[in-house]
Amino acid sequence: MQLSLSSPFALATLRYSQAAILIILVLVCSFLLLLLFLQWHRPRDKRLPPGSMGWPYVGETLKLYTENPNSFFSIRQKRFGDIFKTHILGCPCVMISSPEAARTVLVTRAHLFKPTYPTSKEKIIGPEALFFHQGSYHSRLKKLVQASLLPSAIRGSVSQIEQIVLELLPTWKSNTINTLQEMKRYAFDVAMISAFGSKQDLEMEGIKHLYRCLEKGYNSMPLDFPGTPFHKAMKARKLLDEKLRKLIQKRRRSGRHEGGLLGILLGAKDHVKLNQLSDSQIADNIIGVIFAAQDTTASVLTWILKYLHDNQDLLEAVTREQEGIRSKIAEANRGLTWEDTRRMPLTSRVIQETLRTASILSFTFREAVQDVEFEGYLIPKGSSET
Repeated sequence: MQLSLSSPFALATLRYSQAAILIILVLVCSFLLLLLFLQWHRPRDKRLPPGSMGWPYVGETLKLYTENPNSFFSIRQKRFGDIFKTHILGCPCVMISSPEAARTVLVTRAHLFKPTYPTSKEKIIGPEALFFHQGSYHSRLKKLVQASLLPSAIRGSVSQIEQIVLELLPTWKSNTINTLQEMKRYAFDVAMISAFGSKQDLEMEGIKHLYRCLEKGYNSMPLDFPGTPFHKAMKARKLLDEKLRKLIQKRRRSGRHEGGLLGILLGAKDHVKLNQLSDSQIADNIIGVIFAAQDTTASVLTWILKYLHDNQDLLEAVTREQEGIRSKIAEANRGLTWEDTRRMPLTSRVIQETLRTASILSFTFREAVQDVEFEGYLIPKGSSET
């Protein structure tokens, strides 16, 4: 028997469905508000930093992604000061921007905070990456990563790095370029060599393509729906993981770990339990290190170029030093060597001074492990400091 919408039974069913949906929406909204209240509930004699929490759950994330991120922070800093609260990427945050506040969180009271990242970042990089861990596992991975960057590990890659530069330079001639983006292109190619070793074949080209897809969604709105940049990034992440695992298993079977961070991770064993790292641990850390190396290296290089541009006398001196090395290379009819890089004292001092003075990271995340009082404000346990 068919029922038309004009029948009393159908109308009653429709009204019941609408009422049920309304009740569910009210319950969901009430639950979200309750979570927000509980998370930020505080004693009456303590107050949170000024700021806005935005909408329930979404917070101010939409504003963060629709505005220029620098404008998002600077507008709120001017309005509320060097410490303010907000709600982005699914979690309540306290934003701090003064050097004194950063020193408190990262140095003098670092035991009250632990490294953390938004869930969306962890999904893209991988939960086994060293950034998301503390303790012995973090220490072990940190030593392995540092080993891949020692002079003995990278000195054989100088000629390849020189070739990357020589291929990029003609594309900049007579063009206006975005310096940071071009430095990211350069840093990405160098990071690939550091991660996988000198051998760059067609297999590497496929991995590079997936990395670029992943990067496009890394700082996007974390909405995992078809068509969104984040959804595309998660699909690329799955394919990248599959490719890396195949490469890892191929090198394990061959017994030749080869160079780069991958070779070091494959050969690593726990000194106590003699356990090797799993495929997933290696894959997540390769992905994470390339992300970190690309962004930080590109940032340093961009600051170096800015400081040299702003100090013409220093620029001329560095240019003379580099021209002297280039003329010797031309006379000997050879490429750049590791020994040449050791004969750049002024250039090295410029790099060191840039690392000392510039803000290499735009922001970093920490989570309060207990309620913390700072400059008269309460930073609740579980909130993120950025």
